[in-house]
Amino acid sequence: MQQYLAKIKTIVDTIAASGSSVDQEDIILYILNGLPSSYNSFKTSIRTSLLPIDLDTLYSLLCSEEIHVQQETEKESSPLSDSVALYSNTSSNKFRNNKKFPRNKNTSLPPSSSHTASNNQSGNSNTRPICQICGKMGHVAINCWHRCNMNYAPTSSRQPRAMLAQPSSTSNQEWVLDSGASTHLTPNASNINYPSAYRGSDVVSIANGSALPIHNTGQGILPLPDSDRKLRLSNLLHVPSLTHNLLSVSKLTADNSIRICFDANGFTIKDMQDHRPLIHGHLRNGLYHLQSASTVSIPALAATRNTSNLWHDRLGHPHNNIVSILAKSFSDITPVSSLFVCKYCNMAKSHKLVFHNSITNSTAPFQLIHSDVWGPAPQASLDGFKYYVLFIDDYTRFCWIYPMHYKHETFTKFKNFCHLVTTQFNLTPKALRSDGGGEFTSTDFKSFLAQQGILHQISCPHTPEQNGVAERKHRHLLELTRTLLLQASLPHRFWAESLSTANYLINRLPSKPLSYQTPYHRLYGKDPSYTHLRVFGCLCFPWLKPYTMNKLSPRSQECIFLGYSSSHKGYKCYSMSTGKMHISRHVVFHEHVFPLASHQLPNSRSLPTVTGFTPPLLLTPHSILSNKLPATTTSTQSINPNSIPQSNYSEPNRDTDPLPASPIPQTNPTSPTNPLPPPASTHQMVTRLKSGITKPRQVLDLLATAAPTIPTTFAQAAKHHPWRKAMSEEFMALQQQGTWSLVPPPANKPVLGSKWTYKLKTLPSGQVDKYKARLVAQGFSQQFGVNYNETFSPVAKVPTIRILLTLALHRNWPIQQLDVSNAFLHGELSEDVYMRQPTGFVDPQLPNHVCKLHKSLYGLKQAPRQWFKKLTTFLLQFGFRFSRSDTSLLLYTNKNVHLYFLIYVDDILLTGNDNATLKRLLEHLHATFKIKQMAAVSLYLGIQVTQSPNRILLQQTHYANQLLDKAGFSNCKPVATPMISKSTPTSHDIQPYTDPTLYRTIAGSLQYLSITRPDIAFAVNSICQHMHSPTIKDFLALKRLLRYIKGTTTIGLQIDRHDLQLRSFVDADWAADSADRKSITGHCTFLGSTLISWCSKKQTTVAKSSTEAEYRALSSAVSEILWLRRLVEELHLPQTSPTVIHCDNTSAIALAHNPVFHARTKHIEIDHHFIRDHIDSGHISVTHLSSIDQIADIFTKPLSATRFLALRNKLNIHSSNDQFEGEYKPTHTCSSA
Repeated sequence: MQQYLAKIKTIVDTIAASGSSVDQEDIILYILNGLPSSYNSFKTSIRTSLLPIDLDTLYSLLCSEEIHVQQETEKESSPLSDSVALYSNTSSNKFRNNKKFPRNKNTSLPPSSSHTASNNQSGNSNTRPICQICGKMGHVAINCWHRCNMNYAPTSSRQPRAMLAQPSSTSNQEWVLDSGASTHLTPNASNINYPSAYRGSDVVSIANGSALPIHNTGQGILPLPDSDRKLRLSNLLHVPSLTHNLLSVSKLTADNSIRICFDANGFTIKDMQDHRPLIHGHLRNGLYHLQSASTVSIPALAATRNTSNLWHDRLGHPHNNIVSILAKSFSDITPVSSLFVCKYCNMAKSHKLVFHNSITNSTAPFQLIHSDVWGPAPQASLDGFKYYVLFIDDYTRFCWIYPMHYKHETFTKFKNFCHLVTTQFNLTPKALRSDGGGEFTSTDFKSFLAQQGILHQISCPHTPEQNGVAERKHRHLLELTRTLLLQASLPHRFWAESLSTANYLINRLPSKPLSYQTPYHRLYGKDPSYTHLRVFGCLCFPWLKPYTMNKLSPRSQECIFLGYSSSHKGYKCYSMSTGKMHISRHVVFHEHVFPLASHQLPNSRSLPTVTGFTPPLLLTPHSILSNKLPATTTSTQSINPNSIPQSNYSEPNRDTDPLPASPIPQTNPTSPTNPLPPPASTHQMVTRLKSGITKPRQVLDLLATAAPTIPTTFAQAAKHHPWRKAMSEEFMALQQQGTWSLVPPPANKPVLGSKWTYKLKTLPSGQVDKYKARLVAQGFSQQFGVNYNETFSPVAKVPTIRILLTLALHRNWPIQQLDVSNAFLHGELSEDVYMRQPTGFVDPQLPNHVCKLHKSLYGLKQAPRQWFKKLTTFLLQFGFRFSRSDTSLLLYTNKNVHLYFLIYVDDILLTGNDNATLKRLLEHLHATFKIKQMAAVSLYLGIQVTQSPNRILLQQTHYANQLLDKAGFSNCKPVATPMISKSTPTSHDIQPYTDPTLYRTIAGSLQYLSITRPDIAFAVNSICQHMHSPTIKDFLALKRLLRYIKGTTTIGLQIDRHDLQLRSFVDADWAADSADRKSITGHCTFLGSTLISWCSKKQTTVAKSSTEAEYRALSSAVSEILWLRRLVEELHLPQTSPTVIHCDNTSAIALAHNPVFHARTKHIEIDHHFIRDHIDSGHISVTHLSSIDQIADIFTKPLSATRFLALRNKLNIHSSNDQFEGEYKPTHTCSSA
C-alpha cells in the first residue's frame, strides 16, 4: 500500500513542479479507483461518508485497512503487544514474596489507546512512524502529501500512545525514568560497555505477565548534555524485546549520589553534595524522558553507509546521475542507490524548481570568458579573504577562482588570468562578459582590455540573467561549498578552502551543457583521475616526522582534510592543535570520521585562527609581548608586579592561548633584577637571606621615566633646545604661508597681542612624537563689527564619528585619516586685523611695526570659520555636498561611488567604496593643502583606535592615565563601581571643598573621557552638577570615580560587525535629586550591536509622577533617534522598519500611543506629544521591556557592583587586554543571584 501511494504522490509532485495543480478530491478519487476488489467495502464507506476526508487521514486509513485485509486473508489474529516492563524479576516467572505485583506502589502504566487498529499493529510489523511535516502517524516526511506545500501549517496531535515492548528504532540517547524498575534496561546492546552474555535464569516480567529474556549484561555510561558529568549505570541489562531504554530511579540515585525531583511538568536531577542542577527533563505523554548527550557520533553513523554513498561524498555531493555516468567508465566508482537521500544536499541545495539554462555558442576555448565577483563573505577566511572572482571559459566551462581581500583586486586577478592563459595554452581571451560593477569598469581595467584587444560585454543594469553563466556558477559553487561545510561541521572561516575544493571537483564532473563531458576533458583532451579523491573535512593524519622535536615525539597529528594543493601534488591538512596548514602526500584518511561533527562548532579559542591578513601586532598576545621585554628594566614602563596597586575586584575570566613551554632566556646574572646569591654563612640560624626568600629590589630609572615638562611661557621654552626648534619651525611656516605683512601701527585700530603655546604630541603608546609650538593671536580682545563678524564653525558630532567607523567596518572600506598642517592659515581674512610681532621674533629692522594678518591665525574668533569655508569650498567644487544632518559631514555620490568626508577642525576622516576616486581626491588635496596622510587610523582626537578585520576598539587609556596623574590618583586603590549605590550624608560632608578649582578642572576633563566611556556617563553628569560650589561629599564622589577609572583605564567602546538597524533604550529615575526633586533622563541608542549615542541628564522641570518623568525621557530619546535616522539614511543605511524604543514604564507607553488627557497629564507640555505623530508615521515603535533588562538603567542611578557590571557588558565595552582577534564571543559576567 505504501508503494502504491508513493507512486501516486510522485505523479502529483511532477504535476505540481510543472506549475499545475491537482485538486485534493481528484487525488482521492484516483486513489480509490486504483484499489483492488478486496477494498470494496472500504471504498464504499469513504464515498458514502457525509464528512470530507483529507489525504493524510486517507493515508492512515488505507495503511490500517491493509493490515485488516491481510489479517482476514491469513485468518490469523495477533495478540496485543506487551506493555512496558515494570521491573526486572529476580526469579523466572515469579514475583518476590509470592506477590502478584512489585512492592513499589508508585509504579504507573502509560495510557494505551483503545483503537488497536490505528495505534497497535501486529507483532510482525514495525511501529507506525510519525511524519515530521504534518505530525500525523502512518507515514514519513518523504511520503507526506504536504511536502511541496510551503504554506501548510501542521496541526499538533495530542493523541496518547503506548510504549510497546517490541523491537523498534528507538534512539539510543533517549531514556525513560521508571520508578518501578529495579534495574536498568535497554534494547540496544551498544549502550553497554563490554557486554557479556547473560548466564542466569532471570527474566524481565511485563504488565501482561509475559517474560522477556535477558541477552547481555554489563555496565553503562550516561553522558549528560551541556555538562561534563556522566552517570554510571550499574547492572545494565540488554532486553532486545523492549522499545525504550529504562532507568531504574532507585539504582540511578544510589550509584551516582544524585537526587531526582519530579513535578507535573518534568523532573530535575541534582547533585547531592552541592545541590547543583545537572539536567532538566520533560514530561511527555505521561512519561519522564531523559535525553543524554550523543554517544553515537555522526562519524560512526556515517560508517554504516555503503561504498556508493561514500563516492557521493568523495565527489563533492553531485547528482546521482553524475555518479552513475562516472561508474560506467571507472570500475572503482559505484553508482548511488536511487533510494539514497543526502540530508546535506537537501539542506544546502534547496532552490526553486524552474531555472532556464543559457545556450553555449563558443566553438573554441577562451573565445568568451564569463566573470563575476562574489562577496563580502560573512566571515573572513583563514587567510583573510572576503571576496572571490571567477573566470569561466564558455566553451569548456572550466572555472578558475581567485580569492581576494578587496573587490578592487579584480583587475590584478584578471591580468594574472590572462597571463596564465597565454603561457599555458598559447591563447588569448577574445571577449569578457561581466556586470557593470565598478571593479570591471574602472579606468585601468578598460585601458587594459583596449590594449589587449579584448571585447567587454557588460550586462544591462539590474539584469543578472545576461550574465547567467557566472551567476549560475556562483550558485553551483556555493551550494557545494555549503554542503561540504555542513557535512564536516566546519566553521564559516573555512569557506575559502571549501570553495577551492568545490571548484576542483566541479571541473572534474560531467556537465549537462557539455553533453555530460567534464570541463577537464574538454580543456585538456583527457579524462581526469578520481583515485586520489577523499571526503572533504574528514579526519586525516599526515606524516610530520620532519617537524618533530625528538625521536620520541609523535610522527603525526590529528588534522582536517581541507582539499588539494594547486602548487603541490599533495593534500592540504589543517592541524587542529597548532592551527598550521600542512601539505603532504603521505596522509592516512578516515573518511567516515569528521572531527568537528560530534561537538559544538569551535570558537576562535578552541580552534586557532590562522590569518595572514590581520596586522601582526594584533596577532601577538599581550602576554607574549611582555615576555619579550628585556629583564633589565630601564623605565617604569616595564612594570614590577609588586609595585602595582591590586584591584579589589576581578574581571570575568577569559580563556587565553597557552604560551610556549620553552623557558625564556635570562639576562646577565649581575643585572639588578637578578642579584647574585648571598654569600654562604656559617651561622646556624635559618634566615630569609640564607634561604633565598628575598623581596626583589625595585630599581627605577627616574631619568628615563620623567616626562618632558610643557612650558607655559616663552622664557621657560627658550631654555630648552627642542622647544626653541619647534618655535623656529612654526615661525618659518607662518612666513611661507604669507600669514602677515609688517606695517606701521594704524590709527584708531585695535592691535591684538600674541602668545606662544606649547604641546607634546604623543603616540598611542604615550611616547613623545613631536614638540609642537604654535603662535596664537589673543583674540579675546577682538571687537564685534570691527575686526570680526560671524564666528560659527561646525565640528563633527561624536555619534557621527562612531557611525562612520561602524559603516566603514561593516562595508570593509579603508579609513583614511588626514591631518592638515597649519590648517587655519589656509583661511583668508576679509576684515583688517592687526597683531603685535611675536615674542622672540621681532624684526630688528622694523621693531615698531605690527603684523597685518592676511590669513586666519590661530586664536582669532573667525579662524575656524574661515578654515572651514576654505576646505568646504574646495570639496563642493570636487562634487561633494553637505549632509543635512551634520554639516561637518560631506557626501560624494556618483553612480555607485560613495565617499564620506568628516571634518573636526583640522582632523579629517575619509572613507568610501572606490579607491580610484579616493586616490584622485587625495591628489587634489595634496596639491591644495599641506596634508599629512596617516597609514592607518590609530589616534583620532586623542582617542586610540585599534583595528582588526572584524572590530574596532575606541579607548582613551593614555588620557585616563594623564588625568589620574593630574589629580594625584595614579597610585590609588581601584574600586568596582564609579559611584556608591547608597550613602548616608553627614554634617562634615556638606562643608565646602577647599580647592574648587581642582574640582572643576578634573570634572571638565572627565567629560572628555566619557566620549568612549559610557559607563561613567551618569557619574560624570552627577559630579558636574556641583561645579559651582563643590562640597566634601562631592569631592568624595569624585575620588570614588577616579578610583574606578584607575582600575579600568584600558577599557573602551567596541565597534562590531552586525546588522545596521537602530534600536534604543530609555529610562528615568523619578525625583532622583533629593535637593530639587528633579528626575534623571537616561537613554542609549545602538546601531546593530554598537553603541553610538547615549545621554544622562537631569530634567529641567519637576515631574509630578514617574509616568511624566518617563514620558519626558521618552521624548528626549525620540528626538535623538529621529536625527540618527536621517543621518544613517544619508549614509545609505535605510531603516526599513520603525526604530524600536524599549521602555519599562507601561503608563508612559500608553500615553505615547493614546491621546489621554486628564488631571495627571494635562500639564505636560504639548511639544512632548510629538511622540504620537512619529509612532503613527512609522518612524518609531515603543515597546515594553522588563526593568531587569533595561540597559538605560546605568545612565539614571548608582547601581550595585553586580548590576553595574552586567549592564556595562551589554554596552559592548571591552578592554584592550582581551583577545582582540578571531571570532568575537561576548563576555557574560557571572553572579550569584
